[in-house]
Amino acid sequence: MAKTTVVRRNVGVFAHVDAGKTTTTEHMLYESGQIRALGSVDAGTAQTDWLDVERERGISVRAATTTFHWRNAAINMVDTPGHVDFLSEVERSLHVMDGAVLIVSAVEGVQAQTEIIWQALRSLNIPTIIYVNKMDRIGADADTVLLGIRKYLTAHAVPIQSPAGREDSFLGGQDLWGADPFVPEEERKQLIEAIAECDEGLLERYLNGENVNVDEWKLHLTALTHRCELFPVLFGASSKGIGVSALMDAIVDYLPDPSGTLDAPLSGIVFKIERDKTMGRMAYVRLFNGIIHNRDVVFNDTLGVEEKVTQIRKVDGHKVKDTGMLEAGDIAAVCGMHRVRIGDVLGCRAGVKQAMRLAVPLLTVQVHWANEQDYPRTVAALQELADEDPLLDLQWLQDERELHLKVMGPIQLEIMSSLLHTRFDLDVTFGQPSVIYKETPKHEGEGFIAYTMPKPCWAVLRFKIEPGPCGSGLQYDSQVRAENLLPQYQNEVARRVPQALQQGLHGWEVVDLKVTLIEGEHHVWHTHPLDFAVATPMGIMDGLVNTETRLLEPMLQFRITVPEEFGGKIMNDLVQMRGVFEAPVPHGGRMTLEGRMPAATSLDYPIKLGSMTKGCGTIATFFDGYEQCPPDISVTCPRRGVNPLDQSKYILSVRKALQS
Repeated sequence: MAKTTVVRRNVGVFAHVDAGKTTTTEHMLYESGQIRALGSVDAGTAQTDWLDVERERGISVRAATTTFHWRNAAINMVDTPGHVDFLSEVERSLHVMDGAVLIVSAVEGVQAQTEIIWQALRSLNIPTIIYVNKMDRIGADADTVLLGIRKYLTAHAVPIQSPAGREDSFLGGQDLWGADPFVPEEERKQLIEAIAECDEGLLERYLNGENVNVDEWKLHLTALTHRCELFPVLFGASSKGIGVSALMDAIVDYLPDPSGTLDAPLSGIVFKIERDKTMGRMAYVRLFNGIIHNRDVVFNDTLGVEEKVTQIRKVDGHKVKDTGMLEAGDIAAVCGMHRVRIGDVLGCRAGVKQAMRLAVPLLTVQVHWANEQDYPRTVAALQELADEDPLLDLQWLQDERELHLKVMGPIQLEIMSSLLHTRFDLDVTFGQPSVIYKETPKHEGEGFIAYTMPKPCWAVLRFKIEPGPCGSGLQYDSQVRAENLLPQYQNEVARRVPQALQQGLHGWEVVDLKVTLIEGEHHVWHTHPLDFAVATPMGIMDGLVNTETRLLEPMLQFRITVPEEFGGKIMNDLVQMRGVFEAPVPHGGRMTLEGRMPAATSLDYPIKLGSMTKGCGTIATFFDGYEQCPPDISVTCPRRGVNPLDQSKYILSVRKALQS
């Protein structure tokens, strides 16, 4: 089979907010000759911050794909947002990357988002280069940052440079492989020993004093980086262009070429959707195998449909180039597929990487429009934005004329408001965010429904519902024989069970359970397939009444650092918020507290902490799963539509016979 011949790198740039991702990417584009003049994040002229709201706010809110050439390689670079509210963009980018650059600020060090991304990179086994940026800033300390990297990320981080100078006298990183006599010999020795320790044969040669040339050491480091056994560390100051070319060299030298076969069956995934004024919906596709040409008909395996490709584009900010072809290992925007969605698999699933779930929206808000005339336009605009970010999970309650969104945090709401104004000329407001709870069965039970009236209809179902382990989601099975319930009817039940569990007894999604269909019956004359679509929610809700449900609340892991004089007050606040924490760790007049607390009790705490400590305290939080609420807490979510427990009213409602 023909392999791709182009030397290529697909690289994601990841970091905590304000660590310098976009500035680093901008300098890469400039030094590679892709752009003629440097843009600026602060001035709103950065190439990869192409949305109006990004240019106005100076932050990235969407992952931006750009391409440049360095040495002999074509590099597809994805600049991802750094703020936790836009973690869904990071999640989708991870799905298509073969290598990563993780940027850490030399002043702030490892932060909450850095740890989240690192864990995801390790779960997906993505080779990673660590780039310590902002070495020219006051307070920058390479040794302290390296200690933090080895404590919070990995003990296998190995500097391949030695920082020359510090703070405003920082001159760059000295190559430990180079012949510069001023390179610290001890640091070079530590690098070589770290490589040797990963290879018994190499270690034996090294201990025996055998001469191993630099090129061979570098080849071993490349192989170890590909296997995620070691992680090269570089130092720079991207705002001044210091260290950027060395970083690009490292991307070519240490990160892997994408595997891909041109004449294998087509296999790719859609990881981003945008809308173009002339071309309509553009699907950003990472192709793992095969080739797509303009005017090809492509099979969407997820939707089970075929669609024709009208144009294939390379998009760099506002620059667009029609390439006419997308081949294995490459990334491009594909136009013409009007039904395609984020996450859809094109061709066959072989070779498509497993998705990594990072972003979990913890808040829900109601949308309010300025006047009645804006209602249909608001619905259309939010449906378009939900296409581009499915985690918004737009709930359009047509009967109640309500719109609800799931969001990550307040910054995302600010950006949403700005996007709706600048892009759609809509002025909307959002209600007070509320925490998203979930439900889970308390104990085992059964649910039964005999939907036989009013004729014509016939659907009899009995479900067994059992609690599942925490985090197990939904498991569904059927023990009913085909002669009792035809396969097409059983398929309809299986399709409807997850929908029926979207609203439990308290109105929240029901999770961590096993549902088994243990009895089913159809009628030769009276049954219609849609009878089981009507019956399933009634049977499931009957079962939940019998099992009862308990509430689950989202938990946050936190790390708080404050001056020691505030320690007592902070610990008292944490107790009041139902937080649990380890013993405080003092360091240089400050103290650090780590632990877990409910999201519901701590929504406004970052603001309170900043005010209490006059800006001297910091808090980093990230989602840490759901756990059972205390028994005295009861929170309900208003139900959408008619409750299936009110069977008569529910049947009339789904049959469109309910009088308003």
